[in-house]
Amino acid sequence: MKTQEEAGHRIVLKKHHKWMIGGISAVVVIYMVVSIILISGLAVKQTSDYNKFTNEINKLQADTQNKLNELTENLLLIKEEVKQTKENLTDIEAIREEFNLLKASTGEDFSGVIENSVKSIVTIKTDVGQGTGFIITNDGYIVTNAHLLSEGKTIESTNYEKDKIPTEFIGSNTNMDVALLKIEGEYNFLELGNSDETQVGERVIAIGNPLGLQFSVTEGIVSGIHRPGINELEAYVQTDAALNPGNSGGPLINKIGKVIGINNFKIGSGESLGFALESNYIKDAVNVISQENLEREILN
Repeated sequence: MKTQEEAGHRIVLKKHHKWMIGGISAVVVIYMVVSIILISGLAVKQTSDYNKFTNEINKLQADTQNKLNELTENLLLIKEEVKQTKENLTDIEAIREEFNLLKASTGEDFSGVIENSVKSIVTIKTDVGQGTGFIITNDGYIVTNAHLLSEGKTIESTNYEKDKIPTEFIGSNTNMDVALLKIEGEYNFLELGNSDETQVGERVIAIGNPLGLQFSVTEGIVSGIHRPGINELEAYVQTDAALNPGNSGGPLINKIGKVIGINNFKIGSGESLGFALESNYIKDAVNVISQENLEREILN
């Protein structure tokens, strides 16, 4: 058996251990409480920062969307302004053309009509000769004299900008001496007038390439209408506007800028005796050619 002293000593050691354990436990508890407090504080701060960051993002997104909306509205306004400007420019161009025609109709000069018309004139070249043609539709159909193309194997058109353009032969009416050609692209074109309204004495111009002088213009008057030609048809406008080799196939244009004939031939033994196939006959010949070769009419 253990003595009383030994038993008391063992009891003292147990209390000491309890104090140590209690102290350690207290420290652990305090550490845990402090940790929880710190973690909670950190979590609160992170939550606060996250909410602040989210608010900033939302604000930035809203600002960005507002700016995009504003930019879209500005672009739409600019687009509308560009459209309006184009319309205004079109109106201005139409007014300018009308003014040019008015200048000619009042007898001032033909400069406006020439400016509007010359862009629709082409030089027709083959491997055996050259002449003139003019564009009658915006998609590049050209009228010229059929005799210019006889015996030729290649055809090339040169426009007012001096561009050389491959040219397709569509067909011809040899009795009327009219040929229909085609070039690719979109172009200014000349409108065929009603030759039945042509009056003797009215002023006209002829545009062509006499003796290779491209886009030359001569002025004259209508000397007669419904003159007979070598085909015995009374279908020709007589004019004193100078016509020379190279003018064949070019237009005879009146004071309002419409084609009243296609320059065809002149009487060499006389002075200022030129003849142009009347525009109504041109229209009929072109539609016959287009129906036969394209199975449709290209002129109304």
